[in-house]
Amino acid sequence: MKKLEGTLKSNGITLIVGARPNFMKAAPLLRALQKKGITGIRLVHTGQHFDDNMSQVFFTQLGLPKPDAYLGVSVGEHVNQIAQMIQALGFEFSRHRPRMVTVFGDVNSTLAAAIAANKMGIPLAHVEAGLRSYDRTMPEEHNRIVTDMLSDLLFTPSPEADRNLRKEGVPQERIHKVGNIMVDSLLALKTQAKQMDTYKRLRVEKSRYALVTLHRQSNVDDGTVLEEILGALVEISKQMPVLFPIHPRTRRRLDELSLVFRKGLSQIRFTEPLSYLDFLNLVMNARIVLTDSGGIQEETTVLGVSCLTLRENTERPVTITQGTNRLVGNKRSGILKGFKATLEEKPRRRKPPDLWDGKTSERISTIIYRSFGNH
Repeated sequence: MKKLEGTLKSNGITLIVGARPNFMKAAPLLRALQKKGITGIRLVHTGQHFDDNMSQVFFTQLGLPKPDAYLGVSVGEHVNQIAQMIQALGFEFSRHRPRMVTVFGDVNSTLAAAIAANKMGIPLAHVEAGLRSYDRTMPEEHNRIVTDMLSDLLFTPSPEADRNLRKEGVPQERIHKVGNIMVDSLLALKTQAKQMDTYKRLRVEKSRYALVTLHRQSNVDDGTVLEEILGALVEISKQMPVLFPIHPRTRRRLDELSLVFRKGLSQIRFTEPLSYLDFLNLVMNARIVLTDSGGIQEETTVLGVSCLTLRENTERPVTITQGTNRLVGNKRSGILKGFKATLEEKPRRRKPPDLWDGKTSERISTIIYRSFGNH
């Protein structure tokens, strides 16, 4: 591990965020680090998600301060975007060199920051380390693997994540099982979300609608696959209302394919992307959630809501073994089979996985603090 010189009293930690999933993870950790008395914390937003619905409203609802730096890198395909981010982060770390960089999850901003920090000899911490789908066609899988290999402190959410890292040769002293930091934000805001009237405003009844999210390129970029999924959603909409807050990427693809005008899709209720609290209200009141998002697999597990994951694999198997999640693939027949089975069974409410208790950020901040010799 790189030498952690000095203390964290100044020029301490730079937290990197860029996309919607990062914000829910950074907010509780920032507060926990401040509670430890650590100063000189910088929050850097790469700009990967930049519009109000995908970014600004999350900062407001999660209580995140205005970023100390906004890099504005939001366009370009993967290679170009990551390259721009590495360059921008290199300038940021040169001007405000931190004693540690902390990254979250598996988005492009995570990988770019990991590479920039490593090339500049800055210690790196990865929150949500060790997750593996073992599907190398997923861009997120590449980001996870490379980031973990470059990290000095690896904070894992579950036992299988620890096993994955050990199998890949990561020294045990770098690995720290701390739980799921996303749950910290969920539990902190659960009561507030419950008091929202979102599902009522959208004119659906509690536990009598399906909620959909879709954004992964394997599901969205291939028109044939997208039609399979939409065909299943049309069938489901004949049994209950289907709410579909649509990701900008998915909206663009639908428009390109002219699928929004095809027969049957008018029965699906598309909305703009929602704020964290609005979306959380819809999740907790849904009968079933259909998604290709890793984070939503976790949220439904904690909330005890049935979830169908529209993928052939998941980097979060604990949501299946201990949660409410079911893998159904992205074919119409598999989705409908899983939907039917879910409606016929009793709710799969189970005890959340170990350490998914809302205290993950406290555990991480303690480990970081001790790593710098600040007792």
